[in-house]
Amino acid sequence: MPVEMLDTTIAGSLPKPAWLAAPRTLWAPWRLEGASLEEGKRDAVRLALRDQEEAGIDIVTDGEQTRRHFVWGFVERLEGVDFSKMVTIGIRADRYKADVPTVTAPLRRQGPIHRDEVRYLRSQTRQRIKFTMPGPMTIADTIHDAHYGSRARLGMALAALLNEEAGELAALGVDVIQLDEPAFNVYMDEVRDWGIDALNRAVDGLPWRTVVHICYGYGIKANTDWKKTLGGEWRQYEQTFPLLAASHIGGVSLECANARVPMSLISLLGGKDVLVGAVDVASDRVETPEEVAAVIREAMKHVKPSQIFPCTNCGMVPLDRELARAKLRALGAGAALVRREL
Repeated sequence: MPVEMLDTTIAGSLPKPAWLAAPRTLWAPWRLEGASLEEGKRDAVRLALRDQEEAGIDIVTDGEQTRRHFVWGFVERLEGVDFSKMVTIGIRADRYKADVPTVTAPLRRQGPIHRDEVRYLRSQTRQRIKFTMPGPMTIADTIHDAHYGSRARLGMALAALLNEEAGELAALGVDVIQLDEPAFNVYMDEVRDWGIDALNRAVDGLPWRTVVHICYGYGIKANTDWKKTLGGEWRQYEQTFPLLAASHIGGVSLECANARVPMSLISLLGGKDVLVGAVDVASDRVETPEEVAAVIREAMKHVKPSQIFPCTNCGMVPLDRELARAKLRALGAGAALVRREL
């Protein structure tokens, strides 16, 4: 498929309207029920698309408007997960606590999980679309296992189910499938031992572009406090990028705006696409287009422009809606500045 230089996209999520769910809140419960909830989700998807299109975003998403949380949207439709057995666990190496369901039996899909969402998304825009799902290691870190006995076995089982789902979405017009793996920045040994294998299993045989999103998390206090402990340079990617360069994944999404990640590390990704986070989701300040352009230009020192897709650092669901819109406009305008230079 032909593409333009420096096509823009977003990491995945956008803030939900206040009439759909509580603003600036993760895992926010729905404020509607039944048919009204389904109609409200569709309305929110249309608004999310319009916000992206008006900002000049080239590869759009549904803003994850139909999912309470980026993990639950997939997990809620699996057999073997018991939501009546909620357990409080520490996730992301105990960075924060979460109430999660329990795996009590072998995992199976009850049927297509995201088919209807993708069909609706495809029907509402002529632009290329990206659909996001949680990666196997991150799901394994966000549920309680009482069946498989090891995170590796659980993760590989999840990878097989993600691959089944993704394969069915390919025929529906999705241009990019993204797996979100924030856990890759936390469990470095597990990434090496089984995380890359699980990621490869999840994208095995997929006929279109694939991306993995690895980041230092949403702009919430637990994450910003953690970042303060990481020192003057964040070099976790130095361990994972060579592994990803040899993997089957097509591209990597990461944060670069206001991050202490040395930009030179992206050269370790070889020929992979690089979704360069040029908008900071942990700040209430709106970037200028020139600031966005400066991040993109710095990335171009280390990888070819044809590999770069300007992006947001992470999901934007915890942000104010108007703030998110302004940051989208800055992203689109900043990429346009550099595109004209090229």
